[in-house]
Amino acid sequence: MRFPRQTNFYKGKVRDVYTIADKYLVMVVSDRISAFDVVLPRPIPYKGQVLNQIAAQFLNATRDIVPNWMISMPLPNVTIGYKCETYPVEMVVRGNLTGHAWRTYKSGKRELCGIAMPDGMKENDFFEKPIITPSTKAHEGHDEDITREEIISTGLVSKEEYEQLEKYTLALFERGKEIAKEHGLILVDTKYEFGKIGNTIYLIDEIHTPDSSRYFYLEGYEERQKKGEQQRQLSKEFVREWLMENGFQGKEGQQIPEMTDEIVGQISERYIELFEVVTGKTFVKHDVTHTVDEKKLLEAVEKLPF
Repeated sequence: MRFPRQTNFYKGKVRDVYTIADKYLVMVVSDRISAFDVVLPRPIPYKGQVLNQIAAQFLNATRDIVPNWMISMPLPNVTIGYKCETYPVEMVVRGNLTGHAWRTYKSGKRELCGIAMPDGMKENDFFEKPIITPSTKAHEGHDEDITREEIISTGLVSKEEYEQLEKYTLALFERGKEIAKEHGLILVDTKYEFGKIGNTIYLIDEIHTPDSSRYFYLEGYEERQKKGEQQRQLSKEFVREWLMENGFQGKEGQQIPEMTDEIVGQISERYIELFEVVTGKTFVKHDVTHTVDEKKLLEAVEKLPF
């Protein structure tokens, strides 16, 4: 597919991004799925639609906090928005001692990205207040932890702008937690990406999706914590767990396990379940797996002001 005035094309692990006139982006969220920095061999039906529609709902629900890149969603798996100059850091925010933070804590360390973590915490406990643990944005390989001081002192982001990014991050997380609670969930951790046009900061990329965030079920959370049981989780983690159970963690020499029709179907169903719980809406399937309605997309792009 090629658009009039197209100036660039980027094929990511799971998204195809077209740049129009160096001013707009057409982002096609595919059904490709990645884990451990590897694209798995089979697409997951409806995954792109699920992630795109969740992101759109939360972008609309947070416009009063910070401007965002989205202009329109012409198709269930496509978003058109502004091209921004991207900040080279991801703003990771954590409400609970989970995942990477827990692994760091369990190793005996009490600091993550320059943020102190108190003694005596258990896995999945709430922090007294959410903490921001930023990371660098890696084009290839893994993102790396970085401290607030390093970001500012190296000039990655100016002090004034970074402080504004922190304010936006905490406000967005608070809104996300409020919405999650309405649907019987805890928003545990997530990441936000920002960019700017001129002097205006924009929220970009996806927001509060199961691929960028971790959710726990609210019901039974306290009881499970008291008993030292694992929390019921709503995130992409189940895909990683299936891979690990079958001997794959993305390491050299390891083989991706066979993705049978049954496994692909199960993963698709889980993504749809995630959509319905996170948004509180019934998922309506649109068959966009193999084709994109190019005519509708072209019409949407033609309506953009140039």
